[in-house]
Amino acid sequence: MSDEATIALVTGANKGIGRAVAERFAQLGMTVLVGARDLAKGAEAAAGIRAAGGVAHPIALDVTDPRGVTAAAEEITGRFGRLDVLVNNAGIAGELGAQSPGSTQLDGVRAVFETNLFGVVTVIEAALPLLRRSFAARIVNVSSGTASMTWTTDATCYLSRIPAAVGYPVSKAALNMLTVQYAKALSREGILVNAVAPGACATDFAKGLPYRSTRTAADGAAIVVRLATLGRECPTGGFFDDNGKVPW
Repeated sequence: MSDEATIALVTGANKGIGRAVAERFAQLGMTVLVGARDLAKGAEAAAGIRAAGGVAHPIALDVTDPRGVTAAAEEITGRFGRLDVLVNNAGIAGELGAQSPGSTQLDGVRAVFETNLFGVVTVIEAALPLLRRSFAARIVNVSSGTASMTWTTDATCYLSRIPAAVGYPVSKAALNMLTVQYAKALSREGILVNAVAPGACATDFAKGLPYRSTRTAADGAAIVVRLATLGRECPTGGFFDDNGKVPW
C-alpha cells in the first residue's frame, strides 16, 4: 500500500462481523466506508468508530439494488478517487423453512442468492474501476464453513449435522467459486481475491442457528482483516479460516 490512508469499503458494516471489521480497519489507520442498507444505521456505526478515534464515513449501500450500488461507487469516486480494500460482508440466512429439501420455496432461495451471490457480483463490478486505481487492491468475500463440501459431508464435523438447506450454504458455495473466478481474472492486475469462513459468531445473524457459539464478532472479523492487510505474501483464490486453508 502507499503512504496514503487505505480506503476500505465494508458492506453490511452497521452491525455484527461487518462492524467489527470496520472497527478494526479504523484502528489500523484506514479510512473506512461503512456500507449499510439503512443509512441512519450506517451513520450511527460510523459515529461510534469516529468516537473511538477512527476515520469512518457512512455510505448507503443495498447490494441488491444495482442503481444504489452504482450511486455508491460514484460517491466513492468523487470523494476518494480509489478503493484499496473491498469486503463483501453483507449476507442473509433467509427463511430457513423455505430452504428445506422437499418443501423448498424458490422465492425464498432466490432472495438469499440475490444478496449472497448476485449482490457480490454487483458490488465488485461497480468497484473494479476504483480498485484498479489502488496500488495493491484486496477483495475479501465473507463466505461460510457451511460452504465447504468436505466439512458438510464429514460425519466427524459438526457442520454435517446441521439440517439440510438449499439456500444459504449453496449460495456460499457458489460465492467460493465466484471468488476463484475473480481471482483468476484479476491476479495479473495485482488485485487479490479471497473468501473467508469467519465461523459462527454470537451475533444477530446467528440467532436462528441450532447451536450456540461463544465466538465474538471480533473473533470472526480477524480472518477478514488478515486477508485484507497481508502484503506481497497474500494468496489469491483461496478459502481461509483462523487455522489456514478451508477444504472446498
